[in-house]
Amino acid sequence: MPRPLLAVVIVAALVLALAGAHGFRIEEATVASIQLGFNNGSLTSVDLVRFYLDRISRLNPLLHAVIEVNPDALRQAARADAERCSVRRSRASGALRGVPVLLKDNIATRDALNTTAGSFALLGSMVRRDAGVVRRLRRAGAVVLGKANMDEWANFRSFSGGGWSARGGKGRNPYVLSATPCGSSTGSAIAAAASMAAVTLGTETDGSILCPASLNSVVGIKPTVGLTSRAGVIPITPRQDTIGPICRTVADAVHVLDAIVGYDALDPNPTMEASKYIPRGGYMQFLKKGGLSGKRIGVPSGFFNFPNGTVQQMAYAQHLNTMRKQGAVMIENLDIENLSVLLDSQNNGQQIALPAEFKLSLNSYLSNLLYSPVRSLAEIIAFNNAHPVEENMKENGQTVFLVAENTTGIGASEQEAISQLNKLSANGLKKLMREHELDAIVTPNNAVSSVLAIDGMPAITVPAGYGKLGVPFGLCFGGLRGYEPRLIEMAYAFEQVTMVRKTPTFLP
Repeated sequence: MPRPLLAVVIVAALVLALAGAHGFRIEEATVASIQLGFNNGSLTSVDLVRFYLDRISRLNPLLHAVIEVNPDALRQAARADAERCSVRRSRASGALRGVPVLLKDNIATRDALNTTAGSFALLGSMVRRDAGVVRRLRRAGAVVLGKANMDEWANFRSFSGGGWSARGGKGRNPYVLSATPCGSSTGSAIAAAASMAAVTLGTETDGSILCPASLNSVVGIKPTVGLTSRAGVIPITPRQDTIGPICRTVADAVHVLDAIVGYDALDPNPTMEASKYIPRGGYMQFLKKGGLSGKRIGVPSGFFNFPNGTVQQMAYAQHLNTMRKQGAVMIENLDIENLSVLLDSQNNGQQIALPAEFKLSLNSYLSNLLYSPVRSLAEIIAFNNAHPVEENMKENGQTVFLVAENTTGIGASEQEAISQLNKLSANGLKKLMREHELDAIVTPNNAVSSVLAIDGMPAITVPAGYGKLGVPFGLCFGGLRGYEPRLIEMAYAFEQVTMVRKTPTFLP
């Protein structure tokens, strides 16, 4: 047996043995099963954190999903166990109480963990406070397990992609190790797929949740922009940045979504505007097995063009038929106006607006840190030039950084570009959905992410199959702002009727 394959087999065997040895199957454990274990006494938070720390120590040298683990995680878990056993039981009854969560490395924590976007330039920097979504997770009783690897600077240093960062190395797809894991929420998706954490958080500007979730066979929710606070998250653009869960099941992702949505005074206008979309009673009520019945689902032209007879072509055709059988009204061959322009960031205004927005947003974030080795984009560029080996400058460069540094704010050209983007979106998907009274559109993987990103629209991707070589692919349900309830209904119903997801195979 070749050495790389032997190593994979040994790692997988050790992990499975570890899971069984403790009497609780960690692999694929859901939030509901974890809480059941907590409540019947077969599991403690401390046990669970130890399971995941052991699993990370065994799998991370292979997958590079985690940048660092929290030295305080076991203490947080012990506190959650104590609260669960206390007489004040009602205060410790949340679904995430004692559940370990892994955070993408651009989400700030005010603790022993670094927040670096995968770069050595921010190593040792100190934030003033937890990110808004982290405050909510802690309030829900979640245990912060560590920081997940990512495309360095969320793939906005250069468009190299592929899940590499200087601090975390090159992330690897747990299904087929040579396949791309995608990004930029690479480590979050890998860790969720390989059961290296109970649940994870990612961020998206354009495809950064939807793509890695799809290609690592997990569920990713990209919320409406403003539904979750961006305060304390290393930014790209306030127009499009959003934070959402990446988990193994729709139900788990919805548990996390319920915990992190809401108004934040540190991200006031977007979170206030989006708070009107949050349903009374939360999102768990929309986990309905009949959630496809009566839904009007659009199938836009140009996305499912897979050659006849391929695994993807046959699987997607079967999935569309399954949705029909579940009572959905499938409206096919719909044309999104100006689709080619919406998908062409070079010519739709994004390449004018995004660099300027990034420089302003990043410099603002850096200026608010209690301590940082760098205080501006210009200083990060200089750091990379001074550390070409560590930052892999020969291969990855920093072309996007240089373009952004050359901008001078939001001027007339940037305002015109943003106005053009808004018009394209209004006359594109928004118009199509309203004219046809659609509840959602369905597309493969993250194919429609750029269309959704422009107007801050939400989406959920669910595992849909595995290609000829075993590489996963997903099905994405996308909708208008605030459509999360109906997207959850459809995604959950689809997941429950298809049950596509398999555990990782670690194929070399």
